[in-house]
Amino acid sequence: MDTQRTSFQRRHLLLGAAGAAALTSPLSVLAQSGEDIVIGGSIPLTGVFAFAGVGINAGIGDYVKMINDAGGIKGRKIKYVPEDTGYKVDVSVAAYKKITSQNKVNLYYGDSTGFSKTINPELERAGTTLMAGASFASELNDPKKYPNQFLVGPDYTEMFGILLKHIAKEKPGAKVAFVYSDSEFGRDPIEKSEAEAKKLGLSVPVKIMTPAGSVDVSTEVIKLRRAAPDYTIFHGYILAPIPEFITQGKQQGMTSKWMGTFWTMDSSTVMKMGEAADGFMGVMPYRYYYDTEKAPMLEKIRAMRPEYQSTAYIQGFLAAMLFIESAKRCLDAGKPLDGKNLKAALNSLKDFDTGGLIGVPITISGNSIPVGRVYRADMKAQKMVAASDWIKL
Repeated sequence: MDTQRTSFQRRHLLLGAAGAAALTSPLSVLAQSGEDIVIGGSIPLTGVFAFAGVGINAGIGDYVKMINDAGGIKGRKIKYVPEDTGYKVDVSVAAYKKITSQNKVNLYYGDSTGFSKTINPELERAGTTLMAGASFASELNDPKKYPNQFLVGPDYTEMFGILLKHIAKEKPGAKVAFVYSDSEFGRDPIEKSEAEAKKLGLSVPVKIMTPAGSVDVSTEVIKLRRAAPDYTIFHGYILAPIPEFITQGKQQGMTSKWMGTFWTMDSSTVMKMGEAADGFMGVMPYRYYYDTEKAPMLEKIRAMRPEYQSTAYIQGFLAAMLFIESAKRCLDAGKPLDGKNLKAALNSLKDFDTGGLIGVPITISGNSIPVGRVYRADMKAQKMVAASDWIKL
């Protein structure tokens, strides 16, 4: 009987202590543990863009797992809900509607420029979500028109700006040719970049537009050779017809340096060009998986995944990092996780350290991260190596 009374008293004391602790705990602590913070995703796991979608999906998933394994943020777990879109806008919109109807979605990753533009009125109407994605379209880099979206790197015009800045430093007064696809993606940076080249004292003697996956470029190569550019920048392609241009150009005695933008610059894509790629350069907003400079976050990625991870993986990983940092800052400030607050939190990033994924601290004042570096293909090493310092616009 005495034993029972003693255990009852002990339990009563413990309950009393727990109750007192709960009353004296700051309310914020009680509010922190709660529902999951949801990242939705329209991800092209199949279709023409699957090579990127698979990497993006793994990158987002890995960062979410890393955060959850460390206890989440403010006692809340992150839940990642992706749907395959096959890189089709209508399927992507359907995926968005499905995911947002079944979850309270705070953050969303979109698969294309088309989707980002199509879904924007819905994003504004709902006001609940901050969105990023695979697109670097210059049009999206407008906080007035796209207040709840951002780009995980420089926009396409800024990518050209980084390359042109590098060229102007390396060879003042150089002649630069632009070769681009007949697509929204291809045409995006051309007009503004021509004006930027002139500002930097460079000339653009020729602009050549081709169908997106064109194979026979012999006529265009003749035009290019006549213009005799010091540099040729390709944009709006992944691979073809870049190797054809370079091979034929070299056969015809061209001495141009050849350059590309983000979606051409994954290591595996460049290596597929074979001999034509030796010395091929381009802009990259992130470090490559195998870069040897100090980057603690890359070391964590390499520990999780010992095999090469694409630049699309790094882009997905960084998107998740910026999403979660924005959510953390909102919760720290005691603000609801809605589109407006999350974007304001993102825009409060000043000299933010990405763990070395981007080689300099970043500040996000608008809708893009206008930073990049020029890398060059070293075919002997089968790697992309740095050809410039980090360039901020």
